[in-house]
Amino acid sequence: MGRLANLRMVDPVLTELARGYSNAEMIAEHLFPLVGNLAKEAGKIPQWSKEAFKLYNTERAIRAMSNRVNPEGTTPIVFALSEYDLEYPIDYREEDESMFGLEQVGVEFTMGWIQLQREKQSADLAQNPDNYATGSKLALSGSDQFTDPTSDPCGVIDDAKESIRQKIGRRPNTLEIGATTFKALKKHPQLIEKIKYSQKGIITLDLMKEIFDIDKLIVGEAVYADDAGTFHDIWGDSMTLAWVPGASATAPRSKRSPSYGYTLRKKGMPETDTRMENGGKLKVVRSTDNYDVLLVGAEAGFLVSNTNL
Repeated sequence: MGRLANLRMVDPVLTELARGYSNAEMIAEHLFPLVGNLAKEAGKIPQWSKEAFKLYNTERAIRAMSNRVNPEGTTPIVFALSEYDLEYPIDYREEDESMFGLEQVGVEFTMGWIQLQREKQSADLAQNPDNYATGSKLALSGSDQFTDPTSDPCGVIDDAKESIRQKIGRRPNTLEIGATTFKALKKHPQLIEKIKYSQKGIITLDLMKEIFDIDKLIVGEAVYADDAGTFHDIWGDSMTLAWVPGASATAPRSKRSPSYGYTLRKKGMPETDTRMENGGKLKVVRSTDNYDVLLVGAEAGFLVSNTNL
């Protein structure tokens, strides 16, 4: 075992804490569910064709040969995992004076920053119009924007759902809405009219899910700060509809099932290790993750952008 391996001490307790850590504001895994335990950092995953939707002649006459299909095979999607890590230094004097566990604080900080980066990477993929074909995206303008009381958000979503169904044979089961878009929709006259006889009297997340007839509705609330300290929404004024295997009981994950996207993760990740520096006066807590976020089937999604004035 080499010198670096001896110095690097994976902490099983902190690693379990890192794997269990999640920020409630992060929603990326609802669009890009995790597929873990990859042994290799690069490779190919199969993308199936649309042959499952073809009509074949299955009727067989007496004594005739059985009908046989000619499988079309798959198209490979190349992936390459990348490693992301951050470390948090703890001086022995800080640890002596602290009334709470600084190692746990170090895990929460480092994993939080790594998760925030993955959230931003996922949002950038989902919200980039260049990743969608012409019939799978819509940029709103003028009176069509949801901040206009005469706009038709229900019609926009219904059309987007139908567009996905015509391409993959399934209606989307997941709807991601940016925080500012959600704010506009809560005040929209069309939605308020639909709940006027409701006991709640206000648009809640559950009511909006019923109005839009979608299995899962999530709101992107996460923000990030730029170098000047100014905060920005990670999920902008947009919405993404998608078919995500495993998002509901009626959407089991299958090798041949169309899918919007995945997050591929290396086996054993994330992990946290500690090491001592400066003659034992400094303990360094380091968190590591190794993953790749892939939009593998843009036709299983639909992007509605520029929803607000």
